[in-house]
Amino acid sequence: MTTLAAGIDTGDTAWLLAATALVLLMTPGLALFYGGMVRTKSVLNMLMMSFVSIALVTVVWLIAGYSLSFGDDTAAGLIGGLGHIGMAGIGPGSVQGSVPTLLFATFQLTFAIVTAALISGAIADRARFGAWLIFVPVWTLLVYVPVAHWVWGPGGWIVADLKALDFAGGMPVEICSGASGLALCLVLGPRLGFKKDAMRPHNMPMVVMGAGLLWFGWFGFNAGSALGANGLAAAAFLNTLAAGCTGLLGWLFVEQRRDGHPTTLGAASGAVAGLVAITPACGSVGLVGALAVGLAAGLLCSYAVGWKFKLNYDDSLDVVGVHLVGGVVGTLLIGLFATSAMTGGPEGLLYGGGFGQLGRQAVGVVAVGVYAFAVTYGIGKAIDRLTGFRVEEEHEYRGLDLTVHAESAYDHGVLGHGAPLSASAMQKVKP
Repeated sequence: MTTLAAGIDTGDTAWLLAATALVLLMTPGLALFYGGMVRTKSVLNMLMMSFVSIALVTVVWLIAGYSLSFGDDTAAGLIGGLGHIGMAGIGPGSVQGSVPTLLFATFQLTFAIVTAALISGAIADRARFGAWLIFVPVWTLLVYVPVAHWVWGPGGWIVADLKALDFAGGMPVEICSGASGLALCLVLGPRLGFKKDAMRPHNMPMVVMGAGLLWFGWFGFNAGSALGANGLAAAAFLNTLAAGCTGLLGWLFVEQRRDGHPTTLGAASGAVAGLVAITPACGSVGLVGALAVGLAAGLLCSYAVGWKFKLNYDDSLDVVGVHLVGGVVGTLLIGLFATSAMTGGPEGLLYGGGFGQLGRQAVGVVAVGVYAFAVTYGIGKAIDRLTGFRVEEEHEYRGLDLTVHAESAYDHGVLGHGAPLSASAMQKVKP
């Protein structure tokens, strides 16, 4: 019989085990979401970029990522220590709050995984798979790990000195992935045919299924960040549901007014935008605030996805328009809607707290956004010089599924009709 370590609460542990599984499920959900949004010739490549991120980030996190993110601060709030390299000193009896430290580390690992995978949407259809295998572990260590320490780690400067609020990852996850996606799509340049060819999602049922799995997993993402089965987790859970709904409705409202047609892609994207925005705020705002945060994200992100055509950056699957903009919206609106009933102290402008909290949120947004963009741009340029980050034009033209993975997602064509083409015939057909 195993003796329960002192300080471990079985109810909190059970909930965090479930939440960890939910957050891990978000990465396969993201793979489906992204996979449905690309064209048929690069579906499997898109799925692979998400799935391989699970393996790469896990290895990096267990070797050094956790220690540098959540180890004792060693550099004025900038990075953690090396005391837990290789998870040294952490056993079944180690406790973080009321849960096993091993479980807490695994929960945080799932955040790092999905953040890296999110970036892939910005460079869909044109990135070398080998370059992605190099990029993910380097980016995790140089970008995600420091920012996670700033926001959540013991002594991190954003949490300890700036005192900005971020409950579940507006800065480390959403702003980091969005700013990094922008940097990489600038490094790689636009896809062939950008702004000329139709690049519509090839499988909307897959997109909706992926969005549904993301929404399902997001309850673990946000409510799990309470690190216990308690009232704060329940409030974060409800706020997550509410913001996803108003994000969806806000996006459809814009589409109906602007285009005359509310679309399925708009519904899926709007829900994700609302979920993105409520991520940092779900533990700081009440229900009214959550509804407002989701609605603001749905409205603003629906316009932001069109910026790429005006500013000429090819963010393939709208990582910038949804995750960067949504993350900024949610993080800043904490400064308006934070209530002491949720935070235990700090309040936003609309609840009598003045402009102080809004200013702190803004400083955090700018610092994280600039850091993530600058370092990611440097990493991308370095990899591009060393190995090349973009595929050859012929490979991009034919599609990455065949040229990189020697596979095809649909053996019988786009609609599943007709005899399969031979390899020689495939080469002659424009994808």
